[in-house]
Amino acid sequence: MNAVEANFDGLVGPTHNYAGLSFGNVASENNIAQASNPKLAALQGLAKMKALHDLGMTQGVLAPQERPDLNTLRRLGFSGSDADVLAAAAKQAPRLLAACCSASSMWTANAATVSPSADTRDGKVHFTPANLTNKFHRSIEHEVTGRILQATFADEKHFAHHSALPGVEHFGDEGAANHTRFCHDYGKAGVEFFVFGRYAFDGSKPAPQRYPARHTYEASEAVARLHGLRQEGVVYAQQNPVVIDKGVFHNDVIAVGNRDLLFCHEEAFLNQAEVKNQLSRAMQDQFHVIEVPSHRVSVEDAVKSYLFNSQLLNVKGKTVLVIPEECQQIPNVWAYLNELQSGTAPIDELKVFDLKQSMSNGGGPACLRLRVVLNEQEKAACNAHTLMSEALYSQLTTWVENHYRDRLLESDLADPLLLNESRSALDELTQILNLGSVYPFQRV
Repeated sequence: MNAVEANFDGLVGPTHNYAGLSFGNVASENNIAQASNPKLAALQGLAKMKALHDLGMTQGVLAPQERPDLNTLRRLGFSGSDADVLAAAAKQAPRLLAACCSASSMWTANAATVSPSADTRDGKVHFTPANLTNKFHRSIEHEVTGRILQATFADEKHFAHHSALPGVEHFGDEGAANHTRFCHDYGKAGVEFFVFGRYAFDGSKPAPQRYPARHTYEASEAVARLHGLRQEGVVYAQQNPVVIDKGVFHNDVIAVGNRDLLFCHEEAFLNQAEVKNQLSRAMQDQFHVIEVPSHRVSVEDAVKSYLFNSQLLNVKGKTVLVIPEECQQIPNVWAYLNELQSGTAPIDELKVFDLKQSMSNGGGPACLRLRVVLNEQEKAACNAHTLMSEALYSQLTTWVENHYRDRLLESDLADPLLLNESRSALDELTQILNLGSVYPFQRV
């Protein structure tokens, strides 16, 4: 059956700020305390969505979460009116308040792992929200993420939704940021590539020493079981611990793949030659790898530029690489990309986007999207209100202009007006996207 790979991008939330919450994410740590521009961040994300829609991609939108997260603050002992909770948290635990205000759900590469119906035994598209246990501000997302995914892909005939894995470090799951699907045709059975940072139950195995390995082998195995994947259609690989310690906190910071092509750094994986062999065998020896050598692009420059946090797209028979502007600003990266496009490698076109607001917090083009392969019936069964169009782009642009601030500091997060502004915005957004009641937080 004919199928497409759709991209569902996260819409940046009204509390987008630079609180530096993500240890191991170099950009997040380096830009702490800078003023953010939530309005510009949301408009930059929407511009990318609209541009890819105009190219012919199936492009969807996933709603942001309600922030500040008053429900979590109340669970942690703050009480009284909403304004009282915010004031007490700001005084007693400002970093906790910052975590409960994070707009990090914008990076929907971490929203879930998705397996297409062609790969699963029951012939349904499977979704497992990522528990994101390694970072507190992200670990509070998965319940609402699951609700948003269910509101977007609601038809039980076509879609199967699982709960997040147990919220403990042994099953740390970072979602599609550590998962790629390879295939020869989107509508036929493919190979699901699960990448992990460490083994949870075997301390003798290699692991990073400076920064945490957020995703475990055991989590990848569990998701593959939940989704009913065929054993011959799964390949596991461990991230190189050395590059994790250089700021490669997810696999999508050092590698990206699509169809029968893997674009990666030569230091991306542990035992990389064997990883490539396994993928080639699983793909029946019809597999291509573009491996960027360290002497052309160092790991440090890959992290600074987010060269690999790109979107590798198949558009009307062409292979398009979507990259952030930062790639143009590092001469050796930009020189390599231009050689790649003009040479024999299967990259036909480069598309450059200004995503500085997201990039400053450590998320590039690939971080902003969740890939969902859909056949014609499944696409028809999606919530059509979430699919990008001229009308939806116009609506959402106006919505952002009406509801978002153009400057936000961490000190602004306790402002009760910001909470009210965010709630008003999301109430309107749920109607635009026809999501229903996906925000379960108590309002006092």
